[in-house]
Amino acid sequence: MAKSDDAGLKRRRAERRGRLSEYAAAAFLMLKGYRILALRYRTRAGEIDIVARKGDLIIFVEVKARSSEAEALDAVGYSAQHRIRAAADIWLSRRSDHAHLSSRCDVVVVRPWRFPRISWRFFDRRMNLLQRRAVS
Repeated sequence: MAKSDDAGLKRRRAERRGRLSEYAAAAFLMLKGYRILALRYRTRAGEIDIVARKGDLIIFVEVKARSSEAEALDAVGYSAQHRIRAAADIWLSRRSDHAHLSSRCDVVVVRPWRFPRISWRFFDRRMNLLQRRAVS
Protein backbone atom coordinates (compact mmCIF):
# COMPACT_ATOMS: atom_id res chain seq x y z
CA MET A 1 0.00 0.00 0.00
CA ALA A 2 2.86 2.40 0.77
CA LYS A 3 4.36 2.00 -2.71
CA SER A 4 1.12 2.98 -4.43
CA ASP A 5 0.80 6.01 -2.12
CA ASP A 6 4.34 7.08 -3.04
CA ALA A 7 3.60 6.63 -6.74
CA GLY A 8 0.42 8.69 -6.42
CA LEU A 9 2.26 11.43 -4.56
CA LYS A 10 5.00 11.55 -7.20
CA ARG A 11 2.40 11.71 -9.95
CA ARG A 12 0.55 14.60 -8.27
CA ARG A 13 3.83 16.48 -7.80
CA ALA A 14 4.76 15.94 -11.45
CA GLU A 15 1.35 17.18 -12.61
CA ARG A 16 1.64 20.24 -10.37
CA ARG A 17 5.15 20.99 -11.64
CA GLY A 18 3.92 20.60 -15.23
CA ARG A 19 0.98 22.92 -14.68
CA LEU A 20 3.18 25.56 -13.02
CA SER A 21 5.67 25.25 -15.88
CA GLU A 22 2.87 25.82 -18.39
CA TYR A 23 1.79 28.97 -16.53
CA ALA A 24 5.40 30.22 -16.45
CA ALA A 25 5.76 29.55 -20.17
CA ALA A 26 2.47 31.34 -20.91
CA ALA A 27 3.58 34.38 -18.88
CA PHE A 28 6.90 34.35 -20.73
CA LEU A 29 5.16 34.26 -24.11
CA MET A 30 2.90 37.14 -23.09
CA LEU A 31 6.00 39.17 -22.18
CA LYS A 32 7.26 38.40 -25.70
CA GLY A 33 4.09 39.88 -27.18
CA TYR A 34 2.04 36.73 -27.76
CA ARG A 35 -1.64 36.46 -26.89
CA ILE A 36 -2.56 33.16 -25.27
CA LEU A 37 -5.53 31.61 -27.07
CA ALA A 38 -5.68 28.29 -25.23
CA LEU A 39 -4.04 26.44 -22.37
CA ARG A 40 -4.16 22.64 -22.33
CA TYR A 41 -6.23 22.44 -25.50
CA ARG A 42 -7.57 18.89 -25.80
CA THR A 43 -8.72 17.13 -28.95
CA ARG A 44 -9.32 13.52 -29.88
CA ALA A 45 -5.81 13.52 -31.37
CA GLY A 46 -4.10 14.77 -28.23
CA GLU A 47 -3.34 17.84 -26.16
CA ILE A 48 -1.51 21.06 -26.94
CA ASP A 49 -0.03 22.76 -23.89
CA ILE A 50 -0.32 26.33 -25.22
CA VAL A 51 -1.79 27.91 -28.34
CA ALA A 52 -0.58 31.49 -28.77
CA ARG A 53 -0.85 34.19 -31.41
CA LYS A 54 1.27 37.15 -32.46
CA GLY A 55 -0.08 38.93 -35.52
CA ASP A 56 -0.84 36.29 -38.15
CA LEU A 57 1.43 33.69 -36.54
CA ILE A 58 -0.04 30.91 -34.43
CA ILE A 59 2.35 28.84 -32.34
CA PHE A 60 1.51 25.48 -30.86
CA VAL A 61 3.72 25.01 -27.83
CA GLU A 62 4.82 21.92 -25.99
CA VAL A 63 6.16 22.85 -22.54
CA LYS A 64 8.86 20.70 -20.98
CA ALA A 65 10.25 21.19 -17.48
CA ARG A 66 13.65 19.54 -17.23
CA SER A 67 17.02 20.26 -15.66
CA SER A 68 18.68 20.85 -19.03
CA GLU A 69 17.57 22.03 -22.44
CA ALA A 70 18.90 18.91 -24.14
CA GLU A 71 16.85 16.69 -21.80
CA ALA A 72 13.73 18.71 -22.52
CA LEU A 73 14.17 18.58 -26.29
CA ASP A 74 14.88 14.85 -26.19
CA ALA A 75 11.63 14.35 -24.24
CA VAL A 76 9.62 15.47 -27.29
CA GLY A 77 9.75 12.31 -29.34
CA TYR A 78 8.46 11.46 -32.78
CA SER A 79 5.04 10.30 -31.54
CA ALA A 80 4.59 13.45 -29.41
CA GLN A 81 5.40 15.60 -32.43
CA HIS A 82 2.79 13.82 -34.54
CA ARG A 83 0.23 14.10 -31.74
CA ILE A 84 0.82 17.84 -31.43
CA ARG A 85 0.69 18.37 -35.20
CA ALA A 86 -2.56 16.40 -35.45
CA ALA A 87 -4.11 18.41 -32.60
CA ALA A 88 -2.86 21.63 -34.24
CA ASP A 89 -4.52 20.63 -37.53
CA ILE A 90 -7.80 20.14 -35.68
CA TRP A 91 -7.45 23.50 -33.93
CA LEU A 92 -6.73 25.26 -37.22
CA SER A 93 -9.63 23.54 -38.99
CA ARG A 94 -12.03 25.04 -36.47
CA ARG A 95 -10.90 28.60 -37.25
CA SER A 96 -12.69 30.54 -39.95
CA ASP A 97 -9.54 32.60 -40.67
CA HIS A 98 -7.12 29.65 -40.87
CA ALA A 99 -6.22 30.41 -44.49
CA HIS A 100 -4.73 33.75 -43.42
CA LEU A 101 -2.63 32.32 -40.59
CA SER A 102 0.89 30.96 -40.45
CA SER A 103 1.61 28.30 -37.87
CA ARG A 104 4.58 26.79 -36.15
CA CYS A 105 5.21 24.18 -33.46
CA ASP A 106 7.70 25.10 -30.74
CA VAL A 107 9.02 23.72 -27.49
CA VAL A 108 9.36 25.98 -24.45
CA VAL A 109 11.95 24.67 -22.03
CA VAL A 110 11.44 25.54 -18.37
CA ARG A 111 14.52 24.93 -16.23
CA PRO A 112 14.84 25.47 -12.48
CA TRP A 113 15.63 29.08 -11.50
CA ARG A 114 15.94 30.26 -15.10
CA PHE A 115 13.70 32.09 -17.53
CA PRO A 116 11.88 29.80 -19.98
CA ARG A 117 13.53 29.38 -23.35
CA ILE A 118 11.81 28.89 -26.69
CA SER A 119 13.31 26.41 -29.12
CA TRP A 120 12.10 27.93 -32.36
CA ARG A 121 11.09 25.56 -35.09
CA PHE A 122 12.42 22.59 -33.16
CA PHE A 123 9.81 20.35 -34.76
CA ASP A 124 10.82 21.28 -38.31
CA ARG A 125 14.50 20.52 -37.71
CA ARG A 126 13.73 17.25 -35.97
CA MET A 127 11.16 16.15 -38.56
CA ASN A 128 13.56 16.91 -41.43
CA LEU A 129 16.26 14.87 -39.71
CA LEU A 130 13.90 11.93 -39.20
CA GLN A 131 12.67 12.10 -42.80
CA ARG A 132 16.23 12.12 -44.14
CA ARG A 133 17.06 9.03 -42.06
CA ALA A 134 13.94 7.25 -43.34
CA VAL A 135 14.86 7.95 -46.97
CA SER A 136 18.49 6.82 -46.58
